[in-house]
Formats: sequence, structure tokens, C-alpha cells
Amino acid sequence: MRGLRSFAYGMLAVLLAVTLNQTGFVPAAIGGLITVSLAGDVVGTYVIGLFADQWGRRRTLATLALLMAGTGLVFGLTTNAVLLSLAAFFGTLGTSASETAPFLPIEQAMLPQTTSPKNRTALFARYNLVASFAGALGALCAGLPDLLTSHGVPRLFGLHLFFGVYTAVALAVAALALSLSESTEVTMRSQTGTQRVWKRLLPRLSQSRGIVWKLTGLFSVDALAGGLVVQSLMVLFFHLRFGISLSLLALLFFGANICSALSFLIAAPIARRIGLLNTMVFTHLPSAFCCTSTGPSNALADGCPHAPGVYDGVGLPSGADCRSLSDLTRTQCRIGNQSGHLWSVLARTCSGSWTPVHPGRGSQGCL
Repeated sequence: MRGLRSFAYGMLAVLLAVTLNQTGFVPAAIGGLITVSLAGDVVGTYVIGLFADQWGRRRTLATLALLMAGTGLVFGLTTNAVLLSLAAFFGTLGTSASETAPFLPIEQAMLPQTTSPKNRTALFARYNLVASFAGALGALCAGLPDLLTSHGVPRLFGLHLFFGVYTAVALAVAALALSLSESTEVTMRSQTGTQRVWKRLLPRLSQSRGIVWKLTGLFSVDALAGGLVVQSLMVLFFHLRFGISLSLLALLFFGANICSALSFLIAAPIARRIGLLNTMVFTHLPSAFCCTSTGPSNALADGCPHAPGVYDGVGLPSGADCRSLSDLTRTQCRIGNQSGHLWSVLARTCSGSWTPVHPGRGSQGCL
């Protein structure tokens, strides 16, 4: 399921902003839609953390996938700003090859139940490796509209056609979610009938509350910085600033996602040697230094506006992906290990939804 979703996200992350621009949306309006989408992801993740285990994990995943399909359908059929905003908020829009949608907390709650603690780092590495390679393939497929146009297919029709592909992939994810084993569900349900309403709106973290808030604060700092370089807006910047074609942008972000995937290959052996937290810190700092030295100072943090030329600018997405994703596996595994040792089964989904394990959660700064 993660691989299929990442393929769809990788494809739409390259196509989305260019398509909206082709249909008459100005960059500020595109940024607004992306912000609305990411705000909806935050609200959805909060709700998922509270109620997914009660509703049933498989049923919730299938429902989210249907909302994802609806989003692709709306964006493929209309250019009405109000309808697009509603679809972006209530559905799932691929603004980056890396996931920001509410699917992750549920899957990260499921994964620790399927293996022993010593194998969790390797499991999460494979989980993210497949997603990164699938996202790279999706980004590569985003160059196909240019090929269709060269064969006489109208430009806008070719672009909107791939929103249909996004919808079809989402429907496949829904079918896979419903086919999951019963063992992925929570067997014990919390008793909320006698609780006050306001207590039901707080995450059920029990004794793990302290560590959840510490991890949330730690990862939120990185999430805020990552939100300044949302992939869809980077695509739009290169397209408008340098006139780079969609097919070349597809190759560029294909390479960026491959770089991200390669970082996951070394995650497990490093973590086994020096520990999860040390790996998160000591792999993040060198990659950040390399990124800042690639181009002018603060070029990454400022969304690349100061890159002096196209050749300096195009090197930044790969650096940005390596910087923001190099510690993702270790982060997720640390959360998974904590959910296995300190957090109860019922708290796993809650803790995953409250701990922003990916910079996309901070992407509300993109506007």
C-alpha cells in the first residue's frame, strides 16, 4: 500500500503545481491550495490518532484511500477554486513524494506488531526504501504528458489524464487495505463511554505522555524547516524561473528520490552500531552541512530563490531530500520501539499521529 501511494504522490508532486499553473492559477493561489491540503492532513492525522483504533484500522485506511481517490477525481475534472480547496482539505493531495497524509500513524502502529524489536529498524528501512523507489518511479512517470503532447494529445488533457491514474491507484490502495489480516487490528478497545467529552479529544498516551511531547518538539523543529521547500512549489519555481520542461523536472526529481532511497540502505547497520538517537543526529548534521555548501548560504531554507543559475539550482532538490529524509527511518523506528516497550497497543496510533515523523507536517509554512 505504501509503495502504491508513494508512486501516486511522486507523480502528482511533479504534476500538480505545473497543471494548476497551466489552468490559470497564480503561484500564490497554488501555494494556498497546498497549504489547505497540508492543514487538512494535520486535522485528519489528529482525528485518526483519536479514533482509528475504535473504527478499525483496515476500515479507516480504506476510507482514507477513497478520499484520496475523490481528491484525484475532483482535481482532474474541475478548475473551480472552491471545489479544489474542499477536495484538498478533506482528501489527500500529493504535494510531495514523501507522505504527509494520515495513513502513516496507522501503518506505523501496525508494523511493530509484525516483528521482534531487534528487527524493527530493518523493517522500517525496507518500508521506507520501497516508498522512496516507488516515489522516484512516480516522479519519472510525470514526464509522460510531454511525450503525449509530442504525439498530438492536447496539453491540458494529457496533464489531467494523470489525475485519473492517481484516482485508480488510490482505489487499489483501498482494496488492499480491506484485504489486510485481522491481526493488524487492536484486540483491546479502550472504555471511553464514562469519560468526559473533553478527555475524549485528548490523545490516550497514559504513561508515555512525556516522551511523546519531547519527540514531538524535537521533530517539529525539523518539520518547520522542511515545510519551506515543499516539492510541488520547488517544481513550480524551476518551471517558472528557469523554464525547465516537465520531462526534465521528472528526471530531476526521479534522481532526488533515488538519493533518498539510497540513504535508507545504510540506516539499519548504522543504527545497530551507534543507536537510534545518535544515528538520527549524526547523519542529519553532515547532510545539512553539505546542503548548505551546495549553493549560496541559506538557499535551501529560502526555497532556492538565490541560486545563481539553473545548474546550481537543480542540485538543491537532491540535497534537500537527503537532508530531510536521512533520519526518517531512525525516527520511525525509534517511535516504533517506544511503542513496543513504553506505549500500550492502544497508544501506538495516538503516539504516531502526535509525533511528526516527517518534515511535511510542518509544511503549512509553504504559503
